[in-house]
Amino acid sequence: MEIVRSLWPEPLDDVTDDDLDRIYGYPEDLDRPFVQANFTSSADGASTLEGRSEGLSGPADKRIFFHGRLLADVVLAGAGTVRAENYRGARTTPERRERRARLGLAEVPPIAVVTGSARLDPAAPLFTDTTVPPIVITTEHAPADRRKALADAGADLLIAGAETIDLRLALDGLADRGLLRVNCEGGPHLFGELVAGDLVDQLCLTVAPLLAGGGADRIAIGRMASEARDMDLASILVEDGFTMLRYRRRL
Repeated sequence: MEIVRSLWPEPLDDVTDDDLDRIYGYPEDLDRPFVQANFTSSADGASTLEGRSEGLSGPADKRIFFHGRLLADVVLAGAGTVRAENYRGARTTPERRERRARLGLAEVPPIAVVTGSARLDPAAPLFTDTTVPPIVITTEHAPADRRKALADAGADLLIAGAETIDLRLALDGLADRGLLRVNCEGGPHLFGELVAGDLVDQLCLTVAPLLAGGGADRIAIGRMASEARDMDLASILVEDGFTMLRYRRRL
């Protein structure tokens, strides 16, 4: 396993999985959804290389990414990210199942996909290669035949808005399902809407030691927030030039 060091707030020479549980754990006794977003960017702010985030990632970043899933009730992603990254159901191992059980979590977190049009392929791995049904967050306006096809493929449909997605309603719907620890994996449009709606409680941002140049997307795109949200720097981890920053909503 790659050696990850903690620089702040607690210096550690070799961060263990137990340390990650403590550093990245969700607040206890949640009574509302707590939204954590996970992103990687280049040092000059690009969120992708050649249209995908894979080129910006490293072993430590992937470890943090999968640990984010390990600690969550549900993984939230936009349809564009799900298609581009060819999402499948969350992977599990006996060790992950045991750790999640110890933390009081279900064996596997479902993937929740935000798509106002319900334009997803029912034959995609998201539906065919999973141990738990995905949740499709969509609208009343989405074509009925698409919604039926996704339901027939096993999806749990969550209607969150008439013409467009209302992310507050979407999070309320996840909460109704007992899913309060929300781990958002993108993409930039979904993250931008969460920021604009003041719905982000924590950002886990890995900065890769790369320069991508102009033209690439930022981690948040779309409409502007009405005002900037202050965040506190909560932790800094490093490994092989990658810097893993965690920012938490300032209370």
